[in-house]
Amino acid sequence: MPGSEGSDGSDAVDVQPSAAERRVLDALDEPELVETLVELVRVPSVTGSDAESDLQHTVARWLEEAGLEVDVWALDLDELLADPEFPGSEAPRLEGHGVVGTASGAGEPALVLQGHVDVVPVGDITNWPDAQPFSARIDNGLLHGRGACDMKAGLAVNLAVARALYRSGVRTERRLALHSVVSEEDGGLGAFATLRRGHRGEVAVITEPTSGRLITANAGALTFRIEVAGRAAHGSTRHEGVSALEAFWPVHLALRELEAARNADRDALFGDNPLPYGISVGTVHTGDWASSVPDLLVAEGRMGVRLGEDPALARAEFEDAVAEAAAADPWLRDHRPQVSWPGGQFGSGQLPTGHPLVAEVADAVTVVSGRRPAQAAAPYGSDLRLYTGMGGIPTLHYGPGDVRLAHAPRESVPLAEVVQVARALALVAARRLGAH
Repeated sequence: MPGSEGSDGSDAVDVQPSAAERRVLDALDEPELVETLVELVRVPSVTGSDAESDLQHTVARWLEEAGLEVDVWALDLDELLADPEFPGSEAPRLEGHGVVGTASGAGEPALVLQGHVDVVPVGDITNWPDAQPFSARIDNGLLHGRGACDMKAGLAVNLAVARALYRSGVRTERRLALHSVVSEEDGGLGAFATLRRGHRGEVAVITEPTSGRLITANAGALTFRIEVAGRAAHGSTRHEGVSALEAFWPVHLALRELEAARNADRDALFGDNPLPYGISVGTVHTGDWASSVPDLLVAEGRMGVRLGEDPALARAEFEDAVAEAAAADPWLRDHRPQVSWPGGQFGSGQLPTGHPLVAEVADAVTVVSGRRPAQAAAPYGSDLRLYTGMGGIPTLHYGPGDVRLAHAPRESVPLAEVVQVARALALVAARRLGAH
């Protein structure tokens, strides 16, 4: 029956599950969901590693056991790298595998659930409790470990939904598909390869961590490199040289000014986030000898892309800011910094305004949790922009965990939230697929 207007801008609907939908919810095995998450986290599937591909084969086996028809293929890296729309990558890679499980039947899948198996490196291992980043330790309802929220909890949710549909014995009018991809963390190669292979769907939910919100838009992120020249000299006569470190400073200040200008006008979906389009220098390398004036500095980082902005225009604005800083500096005027764009090149992505997928997911979350989820945008890039862009698939994020804990040694996910998201998406799937 109709309710009050929801935070997604639609009329909130509180329709209790039908008998068939209840069968799906009852078939969701919560202990198995947790066990699956533990097994996933204990695999050190860092982007580009052998463990990443090994885990893809495990996921493929689980999908087959859940009654899905599974497509497993080795990525043709040379072909993908040569594609003019290749999204970029950062981690060295010798191989990769795509995995898609699809329910039997005809027609395009009505719902795609997508997740990535790769995780970022652990950093200084001594910062992790007991120096065990892949322990999957459970303490006070939280599961700890690299990848716990980004995004193996979401991947476990997707598997739980497929298993519940299969074991419930319900019949569905339309089909479900699960996409398990590699290389999300360094550009989206896995999603790109999956879409290039022809896998599609009417709509998609990516179960990245969203803290209970529906993320309907992502800013983009472009990896940049700046090379600044100096002039070498002995450290005792540094006035005879020009330090590349000091020469970089006016460029750094120009990037700060550019960042402020690009964030002056922010989309309302970002709420009170003051910096959805951040520009961050992540690494700086300079010098090769302690008593020498450094003659080269290499800085690498990421630049946020506005919603709807062409990445080429963002790159041009960045390069112009660096060029203007150089033109105003006596040394840099004759020794122009060199800008290049290696690594991941994430454009922005957005679900069309008013798309019914928002209300469908929000209704299911409301039934399961009793709370209407808010709609928001995220300041980071993700596979969403590939699914909405080159795939033409209306897509949003909804998954367990808090992204602020991702990529950090405190990474964890509340198990109660994992279960709640799984139940909500099981209800979404049962309704969208026409379970009866």
